[in-house]
Amino acid sequence: MLKKYLLIFFVSMVPLVELRGAALMAPSLGLSLVPAYIICIIGNMLPVPIIYLFARKVLVWGADKPGIGKFFRFCLEKGHRGGEKLKAKAGRGLFVALMLFVAIPVPGTGAWTGTLAASFLDMEFKPTILAVLSGVAIAGVIMTLLGTGVLAVFSH
Repeated sequence: MLKKYLLIFFVSMVPLVELRGAALMAPSLGLSLVPAYIICIIGNMLPVPIIYLFARKVLVWGADKPGIGKFFRFCLEKGHRGGEKLKAKAGRGLFVALMLFVAIPVPGTGAWTGTLAASFLDMEFKPTILAVLSGVAIAGVIMTLLGTGVLAVFSH
């Protein structure tokens, strides 16, 4: 059982997959929903402070390096575009916009992209962490309900 919880913990850390994929895995692994939900949130949030503090600096450093430059430039452009979209839609409601951006359970809108976008917008650390955590928690509820089939009732 511990191996299954560790699996969803580590899957929650993977960019693009994040909590969204791990929360969908949990029911099929036979894991209890509440502990799995909490573990997925912790796993998804663990990289967030590191992303906020260092990712932009590392990406800027590596953007002109052979072998990694193309990928790093892609990440910089994605973060910049995400930040600009948030700023354009949010105005002064940037906290709520970031939370909703992270909460939308589609690829490319998770904690990794949201945190990188917030760093591009020079949002302060604490509001960034709280907005991303809130968004991750909402996405976790949505994906857990999808994984258990509860939301399938509403699609018919």
